[in-house]
Amino acid sequence: MSEHHFWLSDDPFDRLKPLSPNKGRGVPRVDDRKVISGIIHVIRYGLKWRDAPACYGPHKTLYNRFVRWSRAAVFDRIFQALAAESTATKTIMIDSTHLKSASYRSQLAEKGGLSRCIGRIRGGLNSKLHAVCDGDGKPVVLRLTAGQVSDYRGADTVLEALPKADVLIADKGYDSDRLRKALAERGIKSCIPGRAKRKEPLIYDTELYKSRNLIERLFGRLKDCRRIATRYDRCAHTFFSAICIAATVSFWL
Repeated sequence: MSEHHFWLSDDPFDRLKPLSPNKGRGVPRVDDRKVISGIIHVIRYGLKWRDAPACYGPHKTLYNRFVRWSRAAVFDRIFQALAAESTATKTIMIDSTHLKSASYRSQLAEKGGLSRCIGRIRGGLNSKLHAVCDGDGKPVVLRLTAGQVSDYRGADTVLEALPKADVLIADKGYDSDRLRKALAERGIKSCIPGRAKRKEPLIYDTELYKSRNLIERLFGRLKDCRRIATRYDRCAHTFFSAICIAATVSFWL
């Protein structure tokens, strides 16, 4: 067994096991540890499913499990359950990053079809990941949108999921009176510098703002997984599941 193959150790697998779907009647499910480890390996190294190492079993088993659980939002629920254990939410941070689509997968959804969360920007077709992290730099909320969605519009997608916090740190891309008001209604102070176009400069805690580097490093760790740094999945739900898997393995296991 190669040292480069990813395998879940006992403690991480024990945390995942109660969060995995129960198998009903019928043929027993293929070993969860082997299949989940194989899925993580494919996402980490950016492999095609058919190129998955044989030690994880048939590649079709890995792919079918990944797609089936993605459609059922299993990986999303696992991430949310583990992220809810965070105790460092007194200070939270929000930011976004672009995730470039592979050229042969860069196709916009057909008119009237389900959104693929792919949009056109100056650099090509991209998706955009919006993330909220806690004071330890661990993700607690993740959302995926099309690449052209602005930061403060993307913030609307995470508002309802924000944990209880005292202050939210963000860059000037989130400088919006509407967002500041929404945060204040939730009892959250804003540590957001104002845009240059504001007539009067806004006062914010510059020392506290320096800790915003934590969320930048979060994106760097997520993009260590090659199927996150470059989007190979056509469907939004499978790509978002890959992001949830990367976030869970990198920060919560």
